[in-house]
Amino acid sequence: MVIQQQSAKPGRRRDPIGVGVALLNRLAKFRAIDRLGLRKQTERVVFEATKTGFRTAGALTRSFTAAAKLATPSRLPAAKGSGRFDLTPTDDQQMVVGVVTEYAAEVLRPAAAEADDAGTTDAKVLAQSAELGLSLIEVPEELGGIVSERSAMTGVLVAEAMAHGDMGQAVACLAPAAVSTAISLWGDETQQATYLPAFTGDSVPAAALAIVEPRPLFDPFTLKTRATRQRTGHLLNGVKSLVPRGAEAEVFVIAAQLEDQGPALFLVESGHPGVTIEAEPSMGLRAASLSRVLLADVPAVQLGTLEDYAECVRLSRLGWCALSLGTAKAVLDYVTPYVNERTAFGEPISHRQSVAFMVANIAIELEGMRLVTYRAGSRAEQGLSFAREVALARRLCTEKGMQIGTDGVQLLGGHGFVKEHPVERWYRDLRAVGVMEGAVLV
Repeated sequence: MVIQQQSAKPGRRRDPIGVGVALLNRLAKFRAIDRLGLRKQTERVVFEATKTGFRTAGALTRSFTAAAKLATPSRLPAAKGSGRFDLTPTDDQQMVVGVVTEYAAEVLRPAAAEADDAGTTDAKVLAQSAELGLSLIEVPEELGGIVSERSAMTGVLVAEAMAHGDMGQAVACLAPAAVSTAISLWGDETQQATYLPAFTGDSVPAAALAIVEPRPLFDPFTLKTRATRQRTGHLLNGVKSLVPRGAEAEVFVIAAQLEDQGPALFLVESGHPGVTIEAEPSMGLRAASLSRVLLADVPAVQLGTLEDYAECVRLSRLGWCALSLGTAKAVLDYVTPYVNERTAFGEPISHRQSVAFMVANIAIELEGMRLVTYRAGSRAEQGLSFAREVALARRLCTEKGMQIGTDGVQLLGGHGFVKEHPVERWYRDLRAVGVMEGAVLV
């Protein structure tokens, strides 16, 4: 239940986020890019689902091959708690959150309206997020990452900070990290040696964790996507829904029913002819370029065990709770000055009890959401059972997050209904927390 705190004094081992110098170097790179502009990026697949639907083959992929063989898979040890109930971030976690908060404020927030209208996140924004090293937060140092212990809580803090800028773009930027995290946590030595070097290099591939299927009352533990065992692996057949950046993804982690055994995760490279991508315009998270992935006899390899799949679902839900915290905080930060400055009948509308109480309730519910989410993240980081905690966080963040979005729109009156103000977008994004599975992972 404790986020461990350790001194940064010389001679003592760093906490889970690890190498502070490496992160400072990334921050320096980010600022230089912000001043001087990005190097020319390879043009990616155009994906504007708001303008026209399309169906296309999976993205052309690089060749994923193991440059070196690993004797055994690398696994991060659980973080050690101090035994105190203390949710104060460590010095290194605060540093990372500071970097991400700056990025969210300077890059994501100004680009949010345009990304929402276009139905995609700009390639420059995605490149800058890759420079920050978001896909390295759960990759062990020995495999090119930046951590020496499990750092689920750091992932929660990063997702929260990103969503304060814009949830849709945050999902687009964090999608590759979900795949690198899954491979780090559950991949075998061959899978880690084959895929992780791409996520720790200079050109991070687009990738996505796909769990949701397009049907009412979806249950992630009752899947219609099927995995049929073959001599050299499995064949997948089915449809996955609400997949971020599906049109450009080079590798997927797909959830599928493994015959009569239960749901499991599978690694799929998108260049196979059996992979087809369809646009899936959505109410919220439009900047995440959500799509459907159709699978027809697609070869795949299993990632982890059946027990690992349950942990994946929980860690994904924890990530969505973190995203809801950032967006709900954005609502609170926006409506507070608005009600103090907006006047009616000769005085600020915040002088009305109905308005003041509504703003106060947003702040109260947000603190409750944050407490249960941080508690679940801290227990996950320490290798403790967190199923109950993440279930409570999911329920609270779903219900109260939607209520905060609704109240934000209500407090702005007619302004809450128009796109001149960002609250209507946050309202739409917050409604995704209760229906999304996968896509992000902490």
